[in-house]
Amino acid sequence: MLHWSLVFLVFALIAAVLGFGGLAGAAVGIAKILFFVFLVIWLVAFLMGRRAI
Repeated sequence: MLHWSLVFLVFALIAAVLGFGGLAGAAVGIAKILFFVFLVIWLVAFLMGRRAI
Protein backbone atom coordinates (compact mmCIF):
# COMPACT_ATOMS: atom_id res chain seq x y z
CA MET A 1 0.00 0.00 0.00
CA LEU A 2 2.78 2.40 0.87
CA HIS A 3 4.53 1.44 -2.35
CA TRP A 4 1.52 2.52 -4.43
CA SER A 5 1.28 5.76 -2.51
CA LEU A 6 4.88 6.56 -3.39
CA VAL A 7 4.32 5.56 -7.02
CA PHE A 8 1.40 7.98 -7.34
CA LEU A 9 3.42 10.70 -5.62
CA VAL A 10 6.29 10.31 -8.09
CA PHE A 11 3.79 10.21 -10.95
CA ALA A 12 2.26 13.46 -9.68
CA LEU A 13 5.65 15.14 -9.47
CA ILE A 14 6.52 14.13 -13.02
CA ALA A 15 3.11 15.25 -14.30
CA ALA A 16 3.47 18.59 -12.52
CA VAL A 17 6.90 19.20 -14.02
CA LEU A 18 5.55 18.44 -17.49
CA GLY A 19 2.64 20.84 -16.99
CA PHE A 20 -0.25 18.45 -16.44
CA GLY A 21 -1.72 20.20 -13.41
CA GLY A 22 -5.06 18.41 -13.34
CA LEU A 23 -3.49 15.00 -13.66
CA ALA A 24 -0.92 15.85 -11.00
CA GLY A 25 -3.66 16.98 -8.61
CA ALA A 26 -5.59 13.76 -9.10
CA ALA A 27 -2.48 11.66 -8.53
CA VAL A 28 -1.66 13.56 -5.34
CA GLY A 29 -5.20 12.98 -4.12
CA ILE A 30 -4.91 9.25 -4.74
CA ALA A 31 -1.50 9.18 -3.04
CA LYS A 32 -2.91 10.93 0.04
CA ILE A 33 -5.84 8.53 0.30
CA LEU A 34 -3.60 5.47 -0.04
CA PHE A 35 -1.15 6.85 2.51
CA PHE A 36 -3.85 7.46 5.12
CA VAL A 37 -5.37 4.02 4.48
CA PHE A 38 -1.90 2.56 5.01
CA LEU A 39 -1.52 4.48 8.27
CA VAL A 40 -4.87 3.27 9.59
CA ILE A 41 -4.12 -0.35 8.70
CA TRP A 42 -0.65 -0.10 10.22
CA LEU A 43 -2.00 1.46 13.42
CA VAL A 44 -4.67 -1.24 13.81
CA ALA A 45 -2.11 -3.99 13.20
CA PHE A 46 0.31 -2.37 15.66
CA LEU A 47 -2.32 -2.08 18.39
CA MET A 48 -3.59 -5.62 17.84
CA GLY A 49 -0.04 -6.95 18.05
CA ARG A 50 0.62 -5.15 21.32
CA ARG A 51 -2.55 -6.52 22.92
CA ALA A 52 -1.61 -10.10 22.09
CA ILE A 53 1.62 -9.86 24.09
